[in-house]
Amino acid sequence: MGADAWLRREGCFTPGTPDWAYVPIDVPPGIGVLEVRCAYDRSPGNSLDLGVFDPAGHGPGGAGFRGWSGGARDRFTIAAGHATPGYLPGPITPGRWHVALGPYTVAPHGLSWTLDVRLGAGAGVTPEPCPAPPRAAGRGAAWYRGDLHTHTVHSDGRRTPDELAAAAADAGLDFIASTEHNTPSANLVWGRHTRPGLLVIPGTEATTRDGHMLALGLPPGGWAEWRHRAADGALPGVAAGIRDGGGLAVAAHPHTTCLGCDWRFGYRDVDAVEVWNGPWGEDDEAALRTWDGLLRAGVRRPAVAGSDTHTPEQPVGSPQTVVWAEELSTSAVLAGIRAGRSYLAASRDIGVDLTVRADPAGEAAGPGRVLRLPPDTEVQARVEVGGVPYGEIALHTRDGPRVRSRGDGVVTWRGRAAELGYVRAEIRHAGGMAALTNPVFVEA
Repeated sequence: MGADAWLRREGCFTPGTPDWAYVPIDVPPGIGVLEVRCAYDRSPGNSLDLGVFDPAGHGPGGAGFRGWSGGARDRFTIAAGHATPGYLPGPITPGRWHVALGPYTVAPHGLSWTLDVRLGAGAGVTPEPCPAPPRAAGRGAAWYRGDLHTHTVHSDGRRTPDELAAAAADAGLDFIASTEHNTPSANLVWGRHTRPGLLVIPGTEATTRDGHMLALGLPPGGWAEWRHRAADGALPGVAAGIRDGGGLAVAAHPHTTCLGCDWRFGYRDVDAVEVWNGPWGEDDEAALRTWDGLLRAGVRRPAVAGSDTHTPEQPVGSPQTVVWAEELSTSAVLAGIRAGRSYLAASRDIGVDLTVRADPAGEAAGPGRVLRLPPDTEVQARVEVGGVPYGEIALHTRDGPRVRSRGDGVVTWRGRAAELGYVRAEIRHAGGMAALTNPVFVEA
């Protein structure tokens, strides 16, 4: 078989088919371009994901991963010098490639599909990876504002990385996390698009059939395995791999209503929970209840927020995670998130300062800190809020809300250490949640 040959593969998925199918494509030596076009029966109830692996393999952790676009594209091209966003440029290695098909949903009558594959001539030089720097110019130890859930054209978003970086800078953010669905392709080019003073944390969103997980702080070419379900028992190993590299595994939008998006893995193996995803709604209220239930049960998983922006109509940084970090670097920001030294806010206009102390002269502890005190110690909690003039401020402990007040300003409350467990703040306004802090823990 010579170059510029077209191959066709056809098939049909029926209801109950496995989540993933791998269509073999034998590539001879001398091929410089691989082009794949996918057509399928788009009747109501049918949806098909698309990706590809090279001869290095498609097993768990897929050493041969060369790209993924899910349902966002029906075609892609890979060559040494370029690739469709979501896919990785590089040599077209001779051997057996596999086009990965994921029947996301299958109608009762089935899902028929056709692949047309072109093996073409071509040459080129593979571009060197250009990841974002692991640190940016910051303010030393300080509060830093960022968006931990973003998408570009490298998965199913409409912005380019350059457009997203510009929007983040305009929103006054210090950092964003790059979380494309199941592909690290954006992380290999972010260094060409970031701005002075803007940190880009490399990550992916592992889009499983039983929920989505943000993998934050991955190596630039790394990705988190997504081809598993809760019953497979693979999540502990996947999450451990993320942590071993210094990253965080975050349960994303655990109660959102899109098919396959709600979180079914439990929370033992994740490091944090995305309690607030995009505009505040009922799914976020449900996530808040779940998270507070974990806190009451003694399971400490910090809350985070992200816009999940896909389009310019979804503002980046709304909501945002505000983190106390020693510097503006990936490792320092993730350390602050891991420790719960953060709060969530609807915009950069909102600021929250929550402190808990054992006496007026004692050291003030903020979110993520632990106070260990005798049970009868009187504890003072204080929260100062700015930017929510018509809001309601509430202080919560393990027994629920303890005090409520309206408007900007300062709210204080006193209680016995034995009665608290933790103290956290919620600030609400007419649009829903305005801000939410992680807890200060009180052990008595």
